[in-house]
Parts: sequence; C-alpha cells; structure tokens
Amino acid sequence: MSKNKIFILLPDGIGLRNFAYSRFHELGVEQGYDVVFWNNTPFQLTDLGFQEITIREAKSNKRTEVYKNARKQIELNRNKKQCNDAVYDTYRFPYSYKNIKTALKSIATQWLTWRYTSDSGILKIRQNIRELEKQTAYFRECKKVLETEKPAMVFCTNQRPMTAIAPLLAAQELGIPTATFIFSWDNLPKATMVVETDYYFVWSDFMKAELLKYYPYIKSESVFVTGTPQFESHFETERLLSRDAFFQANGLDPNKKYICYSGDDVTTCPDDPEYLENVAEAIETLNREGQALGILFRRCPVDFSDRFDSVLQKYKHLIVPVNPKWEKKGGMWNTILPTPEDLDLQMNTIAHTEMVINLGSSMVFDYAAHHKPCAYINYDVENKKIADWSVKKIYNYVHFRSMPDPEAVIWLNNKNTIDAAIREVVVHGNSDTTKAEEWFRIINAVPPEMASKNIWTAINTLLS
Repeated sequence: MSKNKIFILLPDGIGLRNFAYSRFHELGVEQGYDVVFWNNTPFQLTDLGFQEITIREAKSNKRTEVYKNARKQIELNRNKKQCNDAVYDTYRFPYSYKNIKTALKSIATQWLTWRYTSDSGILKIRQNIRELEKQTAYFRECKKVLETEKPAMVFCTNQRPMTAIAPLLAAQELGIPTATFIFSWDNLPKATMVVETDYYFVWSDFMKAELLKYYPYIKSESVFVTGTPQFESHFETERLLSRDAFFQANGLDPNKKYICYSGDDVTTCPDDPEYLENVAEAIETLNREGQALGILFRRCPVDFSDRFDSVLQKYKHLIVPVNPKWEKKGGMWNTILPTPEDLDLQMNTIAHTEMVINLGSSMVFDYAAHHKPCAYINYDVENKKIADWSVKKIYNYVHFRSMPDPEAVIWLNNKNTIDAAIREVVVHGNSDTTKAEEWFRIINAVPPEMASKNIWTAINTLLS
C-alpha cells in the first residue's frame, strides 16, 4: 500500500467543483500526497494537469437500484415515525408505470419496502445491496485497480451515486480505509445515503448531528467536521475582476446597478418565469422613480429549457442573462457538469450585484460570504403551472429549520412587496446580513475558507 497515494473517487460530476476546481488538489500535493482522481465523469482531468484513472463500464447490478430505492423509502418511513413528522413524505418521488420495466421496478420497490420496514429489515436491505454489488464485473475491475495502485485511502466526493458503491466495497475488502463527503446541506433528511464508508466528512456540527440522527449505526468518532470547499472561492480575491471588466465581458450597463435573480430547476420552481417577470415589473417601478437598475439573470445550471425566453425577450431592456458555465455531457441532470470557469463567474456575479432574489436557494450563503442580502420568494402565483405546487412545500423542508432567525433573509410575501424590498437594499443601503451570516456559520464550519485544508488535516490524522 502506498502511504501517500490518495484516490479521490468521482462517481459522477457532482464533486468536480468541490474537489477538482478548488484548491483541494493543490493543498494535498503540497502536503506530499500523490493525489489521483478515480474518475467516472466525462471530463478529462489530465487537461487540468491532474493524475486520473478513468472508470470504464461502471455498471451496477440490475437489482441494486430496486434495493436502493426501497432503502430510501424505509428510511423515510422510519424518520417519519421517529420524528412524528409528515414532512418526510415530501421527499418521495411518485412511482412510475410508464412501461413494463419501470412498472416492475416500482412494484418490487413497494413490496421490499412493505416487507423490510423495520430495524432488522433495513439491515437486510443494506446487506443485500453489498452482496449484489460484489457480484458485478464492475466490482471485480475496481478491485483489480486497487490491487495494482495500492492507495492509502479512497475518498468519495458524494454519498449519493449508486456507482460509488462497488469501488468503496472493493477498497473495504482489501482493507483500504474509505471516506465519503456529504455533498449538500439538504441531503441527509432526504435519505440520500447510498454508500457506507469507514469515515464521513460533513460541513458542520449541525450536519454531524443530522448524520448521527438519521444513521445511528455511524459512530461519532467516524465523523469529521470540515466545512465544504463549495464556498472557498468567495475568499480568493485574486479571482475578482474589476467592475468595468466584468460588466464589459457580460454586456452589462456600467450606469446601472444590478440585482441577481437566481433561477431554480423546473421541479423546484415551475413558476420561476413568472417570478422573474414580477421582479422585472418591480425594477421598472423603481426606474420610473429615477433609479438606474437592472437584473442579472443566472439560471439554474441544469436548466437548459426555453421557459424563460418570453420574459427575457419582453424585458430585454432590463434583464441580462449571464448563464452558468456548465457543459451538457448527456441527457440526465447529473451529466450537466460545472467547468472551472464557472467558479470565477459566480464569484464575480455576486461581487458585482447588490443582492440576490430566489426561491429557497443556498445562494443565500454565497451572498452572505460577501456580506450581501438574499430575498426569498414566499408567495404562490395566481395561475400556477402545477396546481398542487406551493412555496409552502419548499420552506417546510427540514433543512430550512436550521435558520436561526426569520430575518436571515428578506421575505417577499407577495409581488407588491418586491419593489420596496429592493428599494431598501439598493437605494437606502439597508442590508444587514448579520442573521444570514449567523445561519452560514451554523450550516458551514468556520472559517469557511479553510475547508480543503481541514479535509486534508483529517486525512492526515486518519493515516498517521
């Protein structure tokens, strides 16, 4: 076993931003580690000068998906019962019966859920997943790679993908320590844990408590609080462009101040185009009062739809789209992947806009890192695209309960309050972000710019 070789498992593109485009790799090399990306993404990381071993034919057992889906349903059943809270039902996706194959999967998932909803049952499901994955050619190939390369650790960048199970099982069978990073602030209540590793890396003490609550088989001493590299770029001032350079590069009017409208995906916010139009109407009201304001529209990186086109055309004198620099490598949402350039774009977007408006996005923390406010949309439109969709469902999710004070954000409770909220921030300069920054400290370890270093410190501790 190579004492200094660390495999960074990228089971999908979700971990690219945190672990390939941050200073994480650089810091590991500085500490003497031989950092190798075990890469299951379409991106060639050798183009960035990184060592990589490409994963080919990452095929899970055909039955694993059904067991994985049943595991999620059982965990949500348990969480609902233990917490006496129906919110966990909102994390379920409807079963599909669009063809024979999906119908059979749905029926099998429901039967397994009924049969194994118990403490002993969930143990059986987890055991079956491990046994199924060990039967695959993918598992055998992963084991061969590890036997050849002999890394000191396999660190998985995301706990959610099914394609991460076999590589981690292969490592464990060979006695190689394994760890996984919990990718997002809302993941744990959703029952998204697919992998099982020796160690877990989380954003905060708050997330550690969640992890131990939802997965009682995990020991406290196996969990490391490190923060997330997701926010580190906001503290790397060398990435900042001048206002003039950023405005010129993105077609912005230097005589205007801009607020950012940050879009969601169509599932999270089907009425996003109408909310954007409401914001544009509010900006027009303010401009008639003598202000010079505009909207920088940053769409959700995985939303390539045309649903905003009519609003963008109608308000082209106000709204400037500055699209995320992500690349579409396939048809699924998790094959739409970030590029290194998008970190700079997002950071400069925040630095050169006055505030952000969105529906329940973690952009509140990105703006808090720059001491700038976030306004949350908190009303339903009259003509909803989906009748039973509501903002109430979004803000009832468990992760919003971490908010220490309602004043952490500006609440836009109807469209007629938007102009007043923007006026307070942009015109009158009333933009106290104290509560938002307090929320940020709850969600992410302090100081936030130290996350990559903290992860390497923890790895050092485990391997020493």
